[in-house]
Amino acid sequence: MRAYFRWTSSVVLLCCFALVGAASAMTEDERNNIDLYQRLAPGVVNITSTVLERDFFFNVVPREGAGSGSIIDNRGYILTNNHVIEDARKLEVTLANGKKYAAKLVGADPDTDVAVLKIDAKKEELTVLPMGSSDNLKVGQKAIAIGNPFGLGQTLTTGVISSVGRTLRSEGGTLVEDVIQTDASINPGNSGGPLIDSSGRIIGITTAIFSPTGANVGIGFAIPIDTAKRVLKELMDKGYYSYPWIGGTLMTLFPDFAEVLKLPVQSGAMLVEVMPKGPAEKAGLKGGNRRAQIGNNIIVVGGDIIVKVNGEPVADADAVIRLIRKLRPGDPVRLDIVHWDGKRETVTLSLGELPKAPRRR
Repeated sequence: MRAYFRWTSSVVLLCCFALVGAASAMTEDERNNIDLYQRLAPGVVNITSTVLERDFFFNVVPREGAGSGSIIDNRGYILTNNHVIEDARKLEVTLANGKKYAAKLVGADPDTDVAVLKIDAKKEELTVLPMGSSDNLKVGQKAIAIGNPFGLGQTLTTGVISSVGRTLRSEGGTLVEDVIQTDASINPGNSGGPLIDSSGRIIGITTAIFSPTGANVGIGFAIPIDTAKRVLKELMDKGYYSYPWIGGTLMTLFPDFAEVLKLPVQSGAMLVEVMPKGPAEKAGLKGGNRRAQIGNNIIVVGGDIIVKVNGEPVADADAVIRLIRKLRPGDPVRLDIVHWDGKRETVTLSLGELPKAPRRR
């Protein structure tokens, strides 16, 4: 009996040593992953949206979608992607503890793919995720995604920042700059969830993957948190973000177009249309007045050509939009213009506020 007791005690001791050895064998990176998941996963929610569609027989039927979000305020504010909640008639948020809450859309900005929801939950039930900065991210830096892929509940995937400064085109057609690329696995349902650095701060909102199959192939994208922070206050205060507006529609002037049209400049942004009573019209700028066919393209010509914004040369329409979007409505902007007859002029106009498009119902 004593021999059996000694043998059993030895086995127990060996098992304890094995467990201690296994714990000590964990790398610093593994311990960091575990710590971050335990601390931050309660602050990541599952979002279910219900939209109304018409079936083959034109009957109205509900369809559910799913995504993720981050709790960013103990009053119940949740940060997610606009495309997760777009056109939703009903929104429901599920916390990590399984509790479900009806959610209200506070504000959304399709141009940056950012949206804010709110739920009425007790403060003690909410784990707020701290926001970091996406300003000085380095390629190779650790990146962690927490979300609800395929509705499977909270999962953690790890990777690195694969690239920074990417440009994506939002569903609204505008350019989103400084997008983060990561190889951390992102799948359907992850959209709207946080991309986190090794210190546990949000550096991005996971938004899209590049994949020929629809599944993750190691190329994922996240909206930079600094972009979200830029629009966040206005979304919470008034439901939308005010963009600056010159009051005109622009088209890129390509060198081959300029050559055929015998223009004095080879590149820039042509004013195709000037809106009545808009900032451009008030400043005396002219839009196109006739159509011309160049190869297989029919374009509107005759409008002024923007070649510089606040002294910075611009090669295309996107460059003009990027520079103007760094300003605010009411700010003055100096435009170097080439008129259709070749005359050059510098015009200063006061930016307006981009008219708010009605939300689709």
